[in-house]
Amino acid sequence: DQLSKKYEQPITRLDQIPDEELERLARFGISGLWLIGIWERSRASQRIKQRTGNPEALASAYSLYDYVVAEDLGGQQALKNLKERAWRYGIRMATDMVPNHTGIDSKWIIEHPDWFIQLPYSPFPKYSFNGPDLCDHHDVGIFIEDGYWDRTDAAVVFKRVHYPSGDTRFIYHGNDGTSMPWNDTAQLNYLNPEVREAVIQKILEIARQFPIIRFDAAMTLTKKHFHRLWFPEPGSGGDIPSRAQFGMTSAEFDQHMPNEFWREVVDRVQQEAPDTLLLAEAFWLMEGYFVRTLGMHRVYNSAFMNMLKNEENDKFRLLIKNTLEFNPQILKRYVNFMNNPDEETAVIQFGKGDKYFGVCTMMATLPGLPMFGHGQLEGLAEKYGMEYRRAYWDEEEDSWLVQQHFRLIAPLLKKRYLFSDVENFLLYDLYTDNGQVNENVFAYSNRFENERALVIYNNSFHHAYGWIHRSAAFKKGDLLIRKTLWEGLNLNGLDDALIVFRDHISGLHFIRELSEFKKRGLFVDLGGYKFQVYLDFQVVFDSAESPYRALCQRLKGRGVPEMQIALKEIIYEPLHQMVHHALENPFISQLKDDWQKANQPSRWSKAVKTALSSIAQPIAQFENQQTVKTVEIKHLTQQILNYFKIIESSFFNENDYPLPGNVPTFKILFDPQKETIDEVKFLHFFWTYRLLNAIYQQDQSEELFSERLLPQIFQKHLEALQRFKSRSDSGLHLLQILNLMPEGLPFNKKTAQNEQIRYLFSLTPVASFIKIHSFENVLYFNKEHFEELLFWLFVLHILTICKNPLKDCTKIKRSFKNFNELTEKAFLSGYQVEKFLASLNKRLVNKRK
Repeated sequence: DQLSKKYEQPITRLDQIPDEELERLARFGISGLWLIGIWERSRASQRIKQRTGNPEALASAYSLYDYVVAEDLGGQQALKNLKERAWRYGIRMATDMVPNHTGIDSKWIIEHPDWFIQLPYSPFPKYSFNGPDLCDHHDVGIFIEDGYWDRTDAAVVFKRVHYPSGDTRFIYHGNDGTSMPWNDTAQLNYLNPEVREAVIQKILEIARQFPIIRFDAAMTLTKKHFHRLWFPEPGSGGDIPSRAQFGMTSAEFDQHMPNEFWREVVDRVQQEAPDTLLLAEAFWLMEGYFVRTLGMHRVYNSAFMNMLKNEENDKFRLLIKNTLEFNPQILKRYVNFMNNPDEETAVIQFGKGDKYFGVCTMMATLPGLPMFGHGQLEGLAEKYGMEYRRAYWDEEEDSWLVQQHFRLIAPLLKKRYLFSDVENFLLYDLYTDNGQVNENVFAYSNRFENERALVIYNNSFHHAYGWIHRSAAFKKGDLLIRKTLWEGLNLNGLDDALIVFRDHISGLHFIRELSEFKKRGLFVDLGGYKFQVYLDFQVVFDSAESPYRALCQRLKGRGVPEMQIALKEIIYEPLHQMVHHALENPFISQLKDDWQKANQPSRWSKAVKTALSSIAQPIAQFENQQTVKTVEIKHLTQQILNYFKIIESSFFNENDYPLPGNVPTFKILFDPQKETIDEVKFLHFFWTYRLLNAIYQQDQSEELFSERLLPQIFQKHLEALQRFKSRSDSGLHLLQILNLMPEGLPFNKKTAQNEQIRYLFSLTPVASFIKIHSFENVLYFNKEHFEELLFWLFVLHILTICKNPLKDCTKIKRSFKNFNELTEKAFLSGYQVEKFLASLNKRLVNKRK
């Protein structure tokens, strides 16, 4: 139902599940898909549920007619199709096997009624079976006790009648003794060796189709509990009504069931279907017994869900410690989950905040097997009813939760090789300042080859801080061993070494002195329900090229987004200070003050020459250059002086040469009454950028700029300008473009101008700045950014051609006309790239209204 809603088309068969959904599951990090309810279900179960409350109900997924893929799901061929497509994405198929019971009208009920626990008479005289026949078979009638229909009783048996012979039997419903009997099931009798062999054969048959089998209610078939439930010790009373009279002593029971059924299943599967993973749903504190004694590959770990939900953190930590001291290998046999089909959904139990993702992170990083419930990744809150035909709550997936899963959990699931085993798993205590252990904090490490991980989660609302240093004891051979954190992470190195590592959750990188790590461990400071996953541990050494120790002292425990960038910031700190000083040069403020007082271009000229000279020489010396291109500096200085001459001449004004309203006009740009002079500052940034390019040599300047982190310096200063406050990257692209065309566009030569425009549109920085993008297969560019780029190219052009503003009037007017014509053609093209470029060689005939 959820898939049909998502893809807006009916999806009822297994072979209709879209590849997109399988690919999406793989991106989540899912490697196995447990198909619940694919077998042919009991029709009697469906009739009971429909008559007792839900007219739309299906049969229970655990009341089965036979182990054949249901026809309404597409049958065997549809399953084969899904398996093959899922495997392309690395997803294996898993399915249920229900060994404890069958449906009350199952194929075995019809063909092998002797295989079930039964009586030739009703165990209680008050039972009556006068309701409808629930069986489709013409020779057999199935009747449940009348109390089910009016909800006045819950009988432990149902009546089976063989019409041709009149044979009547009262067969027990499946029952675990904890609540009402499962009224649509029939209990198999495991004291019958024929039954045990038939079930094993069915398991082997399923194993040949599925690499993973999950056994429902597996604990009910252990000798201890099957004895307790169905043939209790004499005098014990029994857990199921009417069974006390069939009690057996342990010796009698052992004669009928000499071996553990599950031990035999594991051994037979190992021989006949060795690539099958067997997974048992087992409660009642049977988890350890299933893996230690019965050899089950995986077993439910309900303690994970219940204890973490209830924040019984000390009990869960003790459970892990006891397991490590008894046999650490047991930990990797557990299936950890936050919900299952019998429980409320994960978001109902754990919410959608830090606690949910903290517990989910533990599930993804503890040894064993993490299992996600239906709708958990999407944040669905409705409990999944296995008899539901459709969802009853109108829910949409929580896109934020989905994205958080992709960001936080999926990368961890794809590293299960690092977390799933126990050979290098260690659990640690967090010690507070007063020497007490904070039982709310789970801290553990694991390793695989050269990869290391440290996971820390505070499963409490209260703040937690302290040191983790020494592990809990774990058994190795006949000894109990403890390790320090650095030993557990295998961080071998000399005491003068340092360690660097990354927090997967925040993305920050950290650095510590290895000597402190060995001596004290790691200091932890976590708010309520906060968590950290440290990865990418490396031992490093300090050097001039990699000043790790200076960085460690500077950070004082803080993290940085990029370790290599932080190191470069230390190496190039003197250079950065010079560039900062150059970009903050006070001569610009002086320029404004002088303009307001009186026109004094001579003072400006001197300030400009002094400023540019003071930039160049120290930077050249830092880069070990003997000389600086003084010619280039002189040329740049002259350009700026020409620029001021144009201002002084007042040649341009808004009335004579109106520019588009969304770009600065010359009058506005150089108005001395303005509160800001951002445009003047931007030109100063540009000439500083040009000067640095001259120092670093044009052919490799961009690579050197990036290596020395100079783009970040310019971006920081661009953010201070109002026009680039929220888009400093655009300002940087603009600087890069202008640096490529320092003389602007040749607006006074139309042919050359148009060639240069086509060239511009092919450049990556230009595409980024003017936001070239596709919409319905048509490329567009941004009007405002395009006109801003033209404006600055026009300014540089004027500064290049204008020797004497009054004498160069004709050239400037021609250039200005072509400038306006370009903006008009862009408008008439609808800002479509192809249309605009095609219009460059055409005469402009339409005018903007």
